[in-house]
Amino acid sequence: MDASNKETPEVLASERIYRGRIFEVAVDTIHEGDKTYTREIVRHDGGASVVALFDDDTVALVRQYRHPARRYLLELPAGKLEAGEPPEACAARELEEELGVTAKNLEMLSEFFPTPGFCGEKLWLYLATDLTATAQKLEDDEIIEVVRLPFDRALEMIATREIEDAKTIIGLLLVSSRMKHTVMPSEHLKTV
Repeated sequence: MDASNKETPEVLASERIYRGRIFEVAVDTIHEGDKTYTREIVRHDGGASVVALFDDDTVALVRQYRHPARRYLLELPAGKLEAGEPPEACAARELEEELGVTAKNLEMLSEFFPTPGFCGEKLWLYLATDLTATAQKLEDDEIIEVVRLPFDRALEMIATREIEDAKTIIGLLLVSSRMKHTVMPSEHLKTV
């Protein structure tokens, strides 16, 4: 169905019910066609994420505890956009903060909404190449471990469900399609 010429539903009311450091939550009343309904939404300024691809065909991920998932996850470096910050600047900042590297080349791969059913967050995804080591600049509350591994191994970790983070899966698969890597080697696929 082509929705490109459909009229955007009207927001009749919006009540902010929570405002935190990273996001806020609101209840919106929406009128669409002949129906009126409410939706709880999370408002978030968005962020940027980076696939850091080294000259030796390795990629750097970060392992960190994600409380909502109740586990440590392997992820691409990423961070929230600061007020007025362009996504590319955020990607470059996070690359140095979390990995301790800068990139001569930073190319946008995609932009997407990770969870549009309830959250307005948009992510911009970049590929960083021609990397130079500097030093990490972690924020006070960041506790991360940098994990550098062969790119093919990272792809295998998607197939074996060792990588579960959506932005990381999207980023690695987008880069893989450019590199002509085998995405999911048959010896690692599990029968469900």
